[in-house]
Amino acid sequence: MFSGLVRDFAKVIFFKKNLLRLESTLTTSLGDSIAVNGACLTVVNHGANFFDVELSDNTIKSIAVENLKGLVHVESALKLNDGLHGHIVQGHIDGIGTIVDIKNDKIQTIFRIETERYLLLNIINKGSICIDGISLTVNDVSDKYFELVLIPHTLENTLLNIYKIGRRVNIETDVIVRSIVHVIEKIIGNKEKQNIQDIYDRIALSY
Repeated sequence: MFSGLVRDFAKVIFFKKNLLRLESTLTTSLGDSIAVNGACLTVVNHGANFFDVELSDNTIKSIAVENLKGLVHVESALKLNDGLHGHIVQGHIDGIGTIVDIKNDKIQTIFRIETERYLLLNIINKGSICIDGISLTVNDVSDKYFELVLIPHTLENTLLNIYKIGRRVNIETDVIVRSIVHVIEKIIGNKEKQNIQDIYDRIALSY
């Protein structure tokens, strides 16, 4: 489990077949869970300034693998005495989004990200979301995209400041929201993944 509060970057040394080697100052041990751009991966080898992780075929298909180059976000798994300053992040990528617009002004930057309908159903306004391992707050959601408002501190301390329009990003929706939606869909027998607001309205009208 992670928090999405990324304080470290790592440099990709190589990515061959399913093995990824990262140059990093993190202290790692065999079997450790490390989130790399938000994807939870297992350390299979390590040295003084590097560690190796393996990617399953499913992981390779589920994440934006083209971004496993240069610098990446890395986060060690939470310890029991760590504070949860972001939100609960599992490191399980739900899908991929594409940055379609970036607007800058003096006090904030707005990212607009398009993604699949099934993901948008699990994203709520003012809720939490994890983008490439970074815990962020959703500012707006439509039927085609969602928006994030980033403060200067976030941009200055993550790789988001170098992201461009057209870049694909890893998305993990909030596990609490995702779980509630799943349970509601099962309760009401929703087979077509209808609009979340419609689901809430039907439940409210049943009381």
